[in-house]
Amino acid sequence: MSTRIAFLKGHGTENDFVIVPDPENAVDLPPSAVAALCDRRAGIGGDGLLHVVRSAAHPEARGMAAEAEWFMDYRNSDGSIAEMCGNGVRVFARYLQHAGLAAEGDLAVATRGGVKSVHLAKDGDVTVGMGRALLPEGDVTVAVGGHTWAARNVNMGNPHAVAFVDDLADAGTLHEAPPFSPASAYPDGVNVEFVVDRGPRHVAMRVHERGSGETRSCGTGACAVAVATARRDGADPAATGTPVTYTVDVLGGRLLITEHPDGTVEMTGPAVIVAEGELDAEWLEGVRG
Repeated sequence: MSTRIAFLKGHGTENDFVIVPDPENAVDLPPSAVAALCDRRAGIGGDGLLHVVRSAAHPEARGMAAEAEWFMDYRNSDGSIAEMCGNGVRVFARYLQHAGLAAEGDLAVATRGGVKSVHLAKDGDVTVGMGRALLPEGDVTVAVGGHTWAARNVNMGNPHAVAFVDDLADAGTLHEAPPFSPASAYPDGVNVEFVVDRGPRHVAMRVHERGSGETRSCGTGACAVAVATARRDGADPAATGTPVTYTVDVLGGRLLITEHPDGTVEMTGPAVIVAEGELDAEWLEGVRG
């Protein structure tokens, strides 16, 4: 076994990730190791981990191998598995380009939320086809401190509760997951977005990501926010036949979200690789638990 394992660090609107290239799915990454790698004091530090694996080499992705060569085996910073991460897909694609495994233009990436279409633009931005938003029926509420808000239930391949508030400070510290009800709405937990208006088709948000805490950005969350805001504003591209685009400000930057008449949602934003190095295999073995 090699004494060193390659890693990189990247971010999309300051939603940051440890990247572990592992084409043949040979690196054992149990939750304890992922949590240690994402630790900001004792590890590399990140909101999550992008495990880069060939689809054909991963049991969860083999069925997608004909459509997408690469599988984003995404993990939250606590080591838990997530279905999708919008900022993560952009950084994943940027890594493939950085490594010479993908070129400028179109690319398919397999995720637990299905195959996502990606476009690597000349200007450095990355656009991801995020699929269609599902809007489950039923009332949902979220709470922080003494405040309770009605929330819109939106699923972007992972679950979201979108609450419109008067001030982003109303969300508090977001150190803990905001309570929600009914519990049956999100049996596996939920990402919670708090949203304020900034102007016509322009909003700002804060987010508590399931398994990670408050993050500087959340791509699927920004998509959920744009769709929820459009419906609040009476805009439905499926009904009008006209795409709707919202600017969504996150703590780490800005994303553009477009919902098309066929229901598909696209997200455009930056993705940056900031560092690369090697992990000590003995250290990694020691944190695997």
